[in-house]
Amino acid sequence: MNKYQKIRNYAREMRKNPTDAEKLMWMNLRNRKLCGKKFNRQFVIQHGGFMTSVNYFIADFHCHEHQLIIEIDGGIHLNQIEYDKIREEILVKMGYTVIRFKNEEVLTDISKVLKKLRDILG
Repeated sequence: MNKYQKIRNYAREMRKNPTDAEKLMWMNLRNRKLCGKKFNRQFVIQHGGFMTSVNYFIADFHCHEHQLIIEIDGGIHLNQIEYDKIREEILVKMGYTVIRFKNEEVLTDISKVLKKLRDILG
């Protein structure tokens, strides 16, 4: 099994076992519920590949039309601050806009989160 197949399978497993915050966010994004935009969840993004090895990121939510990535940060992100920073820098260089919300924000004030997203999506 190659690297892409492994990461794709991992993304599928993550879709089957979302956090409560991811479930709530997905309920509000799926089927073009937010501004009529199509979102994918646990979306695999390739980076590198020319003169470097190919690597992959998994975005919690992705809107291709706006090159927007939404990340929902749980407790694990407290232990990987530097990794998240580097990852975000790479994604921005690739043309993506990355917006992050903490689990608590999504779970306690989803309307504020959705308003912020509507403002970004226009």
